[in-house]
Amino acid sequence: MVAGNYPTELLYHREHGWALIEGDLATLGISWFAQNSLGEVVFVDPPQLGSSLVAGQPYGEVESLKAVSDLIAPLSGAIIEINERLADDAELVNAEPYGAGWVVKIRLADVGEAELLLSADAYESTLA
Repeated sequence: MVAGNYPTELLYHREHGWALIEGDLATLGISWFAQNSLGEVVFVDPPQLGSSLVAGQPYGEVESLKAVSDLIAPLSGAIIEINERLADDAELVNAEPYGAGWVVKIRLADVGEAELLLSADAYESTLA
């Protein structure tokens, strides 16, 4: 198993994204595993405010000193907020992947999609 931090209040996508669901809203970011694998994050390219995400599809990119990787949407919905702090401080993704390093907030298209995501324990078991 890969050592890391996986808060139990979050749900996880197999492509290393997380979601904090509050009613019909969700905050999205990348997991500790993803940011650790990438190394030092230097740039985050989020989607446009108001655009729509489709679960399982790329919605932006994260660039590190080692690689450029797609951000994969764990859920579908319309973007209602973008973490503007990442434009000047992309390393927040490394420092606080579950806090200040969040990427976008969305209004969920289908709250039921959350049932397809993984618990922290189930996600960690995919990393073994």
